[in-house]
Amino acid sequence: MFEGFSQATIDFMWNIRLNNNKAWFEAHKDEYKRDFHAPMKELGQEVYARIIADYSERGFIHKLSRIYKDARRIRDGNPYRDHLWFSVERPSAEGEESSGVLTFWFDLNPEGWSYGLGYYAAKAVTMENVRASINKKPHELEKLIDLLGSQEEFKLEGDAYARQKQAPTIKTQEWYNKKSFSLIHYGTINDELFSRDFANRLVNGYKFLMPFYDYFIVAERNENK
Repeated sequence: MFEGFSQATIDFMWNIRLNNNKAWFEAHKDEYKRDFHAPMKELGQEVYARIIADYSERGFIHKLSRIYKDARRIRDGNPYRDHLWFSVERPSAEGEESSGVLTFWFDLNPEGWSYGLGYYAAKAVTMENVRASINKKPHELEKLIDLLGSQEEFKLEGDAYARQKQAPTIKTQEWYNKKSFSLIHYGTINDELFSRDFANRLVNGYKFLMPFYDYFIVAERNENK
């Protein structure tokens, strides 16, 4: 059961950033397992269990990142990550890159944390389909835009096209012009992170975002008839 992160969690992340080598990591592997990996795993499992209890029909899976970087992608000479994340998402289709899957996530790093819903890098065809869906029924997205505007937890982020694409309504313009997007909240390192109640923050946030997930899962396949 997740009981909160600790100052030892934060200390380990800073230390692995400053001592990113095998000798240091092997000497502090027990700290990694106890202070970083274990609470992150417990948090991810608890949040996932609570989400699928209410949304089992969506077929979500749960993933937890590894601290070891893919050897093929080490460009900075550092073999370990100084942050970890977990995700709740639909399974990838055969041959589909996970970066193109609409995902709920939580990420913890030495400076802070973030969570939300979005694509790491949406495929061009995905966003083409989203725009086609907006063209068909702009009011459906407008209702979600109003919902997002009613709260302060999440904000829309994502790169936009330099040459603006023309949306069917003024309200949908910002979304329509995105190459990819995330609905994201950034948090600081504080006592909330060290509390068992932190899991509630994530569960409640994901539940708020579920109508956005449902909309875009349909929209990305251009099924908004």
